Amino acid sequence: MDRRGFVAIVAGGLLVSPVVAHAQQPAKKLPTLGILTLAGAVPTGSGPQAAFFQGLRDLGWIEGRNLLVERRIVETSDLTQAAAELVRLNVDVILAAAGPASLNAARATTKTIPIVMVASSRDPIATGLIQSYARPGGNITGLVTAPEELTGKQLELLKTAVQGLSRVGFLHDATLGALRLEKATIETARALDIDIVPFDIHGPADFGGGVAAAVKERVGGLVISGSPMFGRYRQQIAELLTKHRLPGICVWRSFAEVGVLMAYGPSLSDQFRRAATYVDKILKGAKPGDLPVERPAKFELVINLKTAKALGLTIPPSLLGRADEVIQ
Repeated sequence: MDRRGFVAIVAGGLLVSPVVAHAQQPAKKLPTLGILTLAGAVPTGSGPQAAFFQGLRDLGWIEGRNLLVERRIVETSDLTQAAAELVRLNVDVILAAAGPASLNAARATTKTIPIVMVASSRDPIATGLIQSYARPGGNITGLVTAPEELTGKQLELLKTAVQGLSRVGFLHDATLGALRLEKATIETARALDIDIVPFDIHGPADFGGGVAAAVKERVGGLVISGSPMFGRYRQQIAELLTKHRLPGICVWRSFAEVGVLMAYGPSLSDQFRRAATYVDKILKGAKPGDLPVERPAKFELVINLKTAKALGLTIPPSLLGRADEVIQ
């Protein structure tokens, strides 16, 4: 082979080799988000879930284009297994999207994969989820459901709507543990001269008995747990309250939309939209332990005037004027 032929072969090799090497490189794995939630706990296709995915799109994350999403929508008993599946898939971040049950399942399954909580805890420091709001440490961050004074505020609103109210029942989701009333709630109840009577609900079959027991105890209204299980059966709860002529209040507006008298709490859609910012930061390299946990900044009061009329209640104009929405 002459010198010119050798040079041509070497030059050709230099041109071809990088292309071949590039073709042999494995395709880059897309970031993967795992969503752990309960069937029926959060409306799909609209509301909170839509707000979350819109938030992701606004930040440049498009499912199927630059982000993979692994959804696990299960019953309560399957949460731990579903969380384990997400861990085996080695997802980059887990969104615990169904209250404390999903958060606890994810937390018990991994101490390394980042977990974003949304509407999942009232007091994450007391329950050992985080070290502080400013620097949570560990692998959990996100948004808490509400401040300690929320239930007390709900008691104030209920007493304003129901004149002479002195006994209030608390429908509690016992699957999440024993009811623990915050100091702020106890102090507010004392100031309002209200006795709080708890009623434990262990499953859907208990709703009828729980409301009937509240009537027997002569409570004048009910504060309703905003747990995912209760959210799933909110229509049933609303119908029971109407049947027994009991005014009720819950943290999520979806309860008022199906017939409960009032709802007061943070906007669930707003919380899910904010959760998208946490997912974005983590996928871009931030450590969850360095991302401050947020308390809700936006609250909404929804009053179902149709329910009020059915219960024979006249809602004071001052209270109607404070409402973000009045359902006629």
